[in-house]
Amino acid sequence: MEGYFENRKVLGINGMGRIGKLVLWHNLSQNYFQGYVINTGRKVGAGLQNAIDYLMHDSTYGDLGQFLYGFEKRSELDIHVVDEEKGKFTINGIPINLLTESRNPREIQWAGHDVRIVVECTGKFLDPSESVDEPKGSLRGHLEAGAEKVIVSAPFKIKDESPNLPPDAGMYVYGINHMKYKPHDQHILSAASCTTTGLAHMMKPLLETEETSQIITASMSTVHAVTNNQSVLDAVPQAKKSDLRRSRSVFNNIIPTSTGAATAVEHILPEICHIGFMADSVRVPIATSSLITLNVTFHSNLSEEGSPIITRDLLNHVYKRASQGAQKEMLVFSEKQNVSSDMIGFPAAIIIEGVETHTRTGFMPVYAKALQEYGIECSQDIQIPVTHAKVFGWYDNEMGSYVHFLNKLVNYVDQNI
Repeated sequence: MEGYFENRKVLGINGMGRIGKLVLWHNLSQNYFQGYVINTGRKVGAGLQNAIDYLMHDSTYGDLGQFLYGFEKRSELDIHVVDEEKGKFTINGIPINLLTESRNPREIQWAGHDVRIVVECTGKFLDPSESVDEPKGSLRGHLEAGAEKVIVSAPFKIKDESPNLPPDAGMYVYGINHMKYKPHDQHILSAASCTTTGLAHMMKPLLETEETSQIITASMSTVHAVTNNQSVLDAVPQAKKSDLRRSRSVFNNIIPTSTGAATAVEHILPEICHIGFMADSVRVPIATSSLITLNVTFHSNLSEEGSPIITRDLLNHVYKRASQGAQKEMLVFSEKQNVSSDMIGFPAAIIIEGVETHTRTGFMPVYAKALQEYGIECSQDIQIPVTHAKVFGWYDNEMGSYVHFLNKLVNYVDQNI
């Protein structure tokens, strides 16, 4: 074990599911880290080669060689088993160590493998307030095991539903609020969710543009690809599960469900806390790529000619300007007519579907009598212009949007450790 990584920069990954595997793939394409320790917490298949085979192939994104080099050069991928018993192998000379013994984070021994940053991808440890002594493990166990920083690939979920995070924890979306990360004080981070990442990048340009900053209310729905917490075929719901639809077959159904994006985005963009923001999700039977439909109601001023200022053209201009400025290569503005498969692997937090932007302006009556009841002197009824807008945004909820920006956050934390 000693000297296996030869003083290389090593990343720890806890969990080898959808996100864990793709974190490895994306990092191998970027060459930022020079070694990886992956903890599964259990034996995989009949041996190390079975685990390697799983890592090499993906039903959504193809095989690793194709991902790294394209179809013609994918044979250049070189896999070499160094030590079957100790789970050591290399991919194109990059050392990787697969650990299978410990599920409890405090027992993983990250320090012994020169790991300073761990990406927590199991979906099991989401509460930064839990004690390190939690019997089944906790996020803080990674720190006790020697990691300096833990980054969770999901939003935090605090069991007592407290809105306040511990002082050493923070939730970040790269390109939105990652600059607020406090390296000396914060050691447990969340990269929020795929939907929160896309939603935050959709909201940011609206909040930062004077004409669109006066938001009355907003809501979003995500038409979302399936995930592994759904059933392949109809199954009996687990005890105490309130969302019975997630146990119905992903193959055969459009499934309404919930999303925590509205709550999570308040941590990322606190300025929207005063907005009555709602969010929901509809799962559809595709492997990846999802679509946010954002509905926003603005207080809209009128021009001197009496026309609404907030129009389809204005909103598209706001997003196009953001795509060329502060959110360049993070938010993309498209004037094409896209479908979901076009977005598989697309490296952007959100792709605005400009051809589907719509607005409608009306007038909300405010009655003089109602104002007088609040002590406001008014002799006549008032008509306030209000614009409702609908904006569509695509995002690859696995690799292209979420993992891409999760890894940007990981790299940023490493650079400021």
